[in-house]
Amino acid sequence: MTITKIEIRPGAYYDSVVLMHLQRALVELPEVKDAGVVMATPANCELLIEGGLYPAEAQAAKSDDLLLVVKAATEDDAQNALARVDELIAARRSKASQTGFRPRSIPSALKSLPEARWLLVSVPGRYAAGVARQGLEAGLNVFLYSDNVSLEEEVELKKFASERGLLVMGPDCGTAIVSGVGLGFANRVRRGEIGLVGASGTGLQAITSAIHRLGAGISHAFGTGGRDLKAEVGGITALQSLYCLAQDPETAVIVLVSKPPNPEVAARLLGAARACGKPVVVNFIGYPAPEQRLGNLQFAPNLQEAARIAVGQTGGQPVLSPTGDLDGRYLRGLFSGGTLAVETVLALQNLLFPLYTNVPVSAHQTLENPMHSRAHTIVDLGEDEFTQGRLHPMMDNDLRIRRLRQELADPETGMILLDVVLGEGAHPDPAAELAPEVEKATANGITVVVMVIGTDEDPQDMEKQIHAFQQAGAAVFGSVSEAVSKLAEMVPPPGESGPELKFPDPEMLIGPLAAVNVGLESFYESLASQGAEAVHVDWRPPAGGDEKLAGILAKLKSSA
Repeated sequence: MTITKIEIRPGAYYDSVVLMHLQRALVELPEVKDAGVVMATPANCELLIEGGLYPAEAQAAKSDDLLLVVKAATEDDAQNALARVDELIAARRSKASQTGFRPRSIPSALKSLPEARWLLVSVPGRYAAGVARQGLEAGLNVFLYSDNVSLEEEVELKKFASERGLLVMGPDCGTAIVSGVGLGFANRVRRGEIGLVGASGTGLQAITSAIHRLGAGISHAFGTGGRDLKAEVGGITALQSLYCLAQDPETAVIVLVSKPPNPEVAARLLGAARACGKPVVVNFIGYPAPEQRLGNLQFAPNLQEAARIAVGQTGGQPVLSPTGDLDGRYLRGLFSGGTLAVETVLALQNLLFPLYTNVPVSAHQTLENPMHSRAHTIVDLGEDEFTQGRLHPMMDNDLRIRRLRQELADPETGMILLDVVLGEGAHPDPAAELAPEVEKATANGITVVVMVIGTDEDPQDMEKQIHAFQQAGAAVFGSVSEAVSKLAEMVPPPGESGPELKFPDPEMLIGPLAAVNVGLESFYESLASQGAEAVHVDWRPPAGGDEKLAGILAKLKSSA
């Protein structure tokens, strides 16, 4: 036989770590069989119901009320346990590392720590965007740990931050390392010359820990939050973080890690990575890597390999600048082999944006009219729309020559990419017809890249074919992989194609970290234990959690 007693404390806010410790302390009392200590949100109440800790009278609690539930053998035992709650809270607070005055607002905190450049936010999600915005208005970069922040609020916050040259890591950002200080769930790692940008918190932890075990160290690691590389957000934080690491003299190698990104955002981020001037290791989990290496980009198949490659790059290998110049013009690929065209699309989508094709691997790549190129274009001339009533382009060069002339007449064409497939049944001497057209292109300043697919035993005489194209001024390769790797050196990174960003001042990374913490007190304690300058705000929900009253107060403040 047990009895369950409750206590409701209207508008009494405590962070989730304090509540966890308080619940454990109650359960450890000898007279208590079970206990629940939660803010009375619907989700928390559901958990209490499942645990048999939700008597009927608990239904009177509101989301912003503290709900205390104790199950004991007798009513006196339950009541005595509830009576000890304030004592247990006081004991918990006495163990906190900060003593004395605690500011109640961000402006007050900055008066006591004016050198702060960072704000850590871990308050409940419905308040988090508002607190983060207060920090941005005060000129602070934000580490936003809180979840349950809407996508619309995230976009608004990041755009607001970008306009001011500030950074928002998150929401739902679990891990970061700034100036040697771990934020959130970061591991303790040595300082070094490898910087990271991650849209995966545990991915950052896995790679930074592996780098540490391999004997190297971390300069900085920026978390972006898991939605940053979605189309709606556009990779704002990832692009800003990459810029900071590119400008940081302490960072020699950069690692990008993410759960599957939006293809358009990935292309933009990889374009920025190519232009950053430093070796970049990429691990986009579940995203097809075109090659092991594209210029200064090296693609890793998993987290451990990303760490190993990054450590191997710390020897200071030079990064080559692109040798070609499209000068705002586009690449046009004219293929006879369908699989070769698809493989090329998979590879070039990481280099060129926008990229269109009649053999798309993503819907946004679809070329609406295959008869006319648009921006960067790969066309498989062996598709049905081209071969009705005519020979396949592996046997007949007429269609490709006509399309090649069409592309050369287009002032937007800056580079031509061709495949030439040798072997039984193919055209007996494709270079005899194609090389003169290639020579016309190169004579007019158009770069031409030719992939010759075949063997030295093919009837077309592979060496003769290669020599003819080289004499015409083309760069010749034997596979898509070789051609795309060379293109990464020849083709400049794409220009900015998303929202215009104002980048943070890299000087924010110089010197010791100083931060204001709002929310979980354990995050403040972690900062202090790592030697960072920090101040903890004694935050409470506006208007005691009364949303209607809070709205009225906000309107009064804005009109003042």
